[in-house]
Amino acid sequence: MGVFSAQPPMPLYEYECQVCGRRFDRLQSFGDPPADTCPAGHRAVRRVVGQPAVHFKGKGFYVTDNGRGSGSGSR
Repeated sequence: MGVFSAQPPMPLYEYECQVCGRRFDRLQSFGDPPADTCPAGHRAVRRVVGQPAVHFKGKGFYVTDNGRGSGSGSR
């Protein structure tokens, strides 16, 4: 069995330094202030918005899934 923590999981935020271009991650609570320095010590950082991981499962997500067939079948 796995180990469960008593605290809810915290989101992982990605930042990019505007001076050196370095990207780094921070595990922060929703209420924590955003990072203000990069690991190299520069103070010009911004939060990077990444692409969410979305997986569509089941039928109906592609044009070909619910298209009209070419043959028998009622309309």
